[in-house]
Amino acid sequence: MQQTDPHPPSSSPGPLQGIRVIECGHLVAAAYAAKLMADLGAEVIKVEEPGGDEARRRGPYPGHVPHPEKSGTFLYLNTNKLGVTLNLRTPRGHELLQRLVRDADLLVHNYPPAQMPALGLDYATLRQVNPRLVMTSISPFGQSGPNRDLHAYDLTMWAAGGIVYLSGASGRPDLPPLKAFGHQAGFQAGVNAAVGSLGALFARLRSGRGQHVDVSVQECLVAIMENNYISWPYSQSIASRLGFRLIPQDVLQCRDGYIYVLAIEEHQWKNAVELMGNPEWAAADIFQDFPSRSANWDALKPLLEEWVQDKSVHELYHAAQARRVPFAPVSTMGDLLASPHLNARGFFAEITHPVAGTLRYPGAPYRFSATPWALRRPAPCLGQHNEEVYCGRLGLSQSEFQALQTAGVIEEEPKRKSDDQ
Repeated sequence: MQQTDPHPPSSSPGPLQGIRVIECGHLVAAAYAAKLMADLGAEVIKVEEPGGDEARRRGPYPGHVPHPEKSGTFLYLNTNKLGVTLNLRTPRGHELLQRLVRDADLLVHNYPPAQMPALGLDYATLRQVNPRLVMTSISPFGQSGPNRDLHAYDLTMWAAGGIVYLSGASGRPDLPPLKAFGHQAGFQAGVNAAVGSLGALFARLRSGRGQHVDVSVQECLVAIMENNYISWPYSQSIASRLGFRLIPQDVLQCRDGYIYVLAIEEHQWKNAVELMGNPEWAAADIFQDFPSRSANWDALKPLLEEWVQDKSVHELYHAAQARRVPFAPVSTMGDLLASPHLNARGFFAEITHPVAGTLRYPGAPYRFSATPWALRRPAPCLGQHNEEVYCGRLGLSQSEFQALQTAGVIEEEPKRKSDDQ
């Protein structure tokens, strides 16, 4: 039943080697928090309910053909983890979860507060099993407050956190609020959950005891809105999706893509005018200084659009940089994958999965000089490490293991096939 990992373990220990993590939940937040720690060397056991993590059903899939072992979302979020199945909605499932956390350092999950008792995720009970356990609970609005039991998805959270307003309507009455693509709220929550978990683990070095870490997705988003909360009480001003309305500042279309144009300081504007070849219109009174250009942006923007429309993004970018004008290319996904800089730094990594094949993944946004980040194993197939964990670590006999499979407490490991499955 066990599979040989197609990607051999790294010979260098990661900075979190020796930390044991149990992960429960679906989709992004808990999985990303645990992935960040797994990629740094922590041992992570991912617990999936019968049917598997919802991420397995979200894609994207190669050729747009759904397959539970080929979801790009799942594969990225679950590298370096062991994977087991467990029905957390049964008393026997609760017992096995408690046995898993008995020698764990951290349990991280993203189930709603109202569901936690029925799933055996009651911290008061689990800390009796393991007083050193840190449990990190990620939920839309946190473990307390009037909204604690409200259901929410990424769109809900992006709106509740205020960021959709900054991304659209604020400062632009012609634009509706806009949401970033994908599960960005979940990724933000995962980052904060990882930081909070590591902080609690560090505090345990002094106290010897674990604690419950409460992560609110809404608060994770509200916390990254920069100085909007300062600007509002001071001047009732709100940033637009391009920041506070400083002119000229916008995204303009060149012949081969988009470029971000910024020249708000006088020396920047002067250098930009020189770059444009000192057109006659630049000397007009309505463009003579920053307040004038701001007040007459409707007249200035079409002139800039006309100037950039037949130019190459990268030629214009390098010409502006040479004059210390902060233009920037708007990178496409293809641009990022082909980026000479990212590839020179070895940002992308390849790993082979037994069903999905060899794929390229984003790597880590940091470098360690002595305890490197590494991809040691691909994301687990559904139930791949059931026998290794339940029999090899918890000591279940084969008859006990098979009885749990028959009872549906542990989902029977599906037969794995190649791409034609």
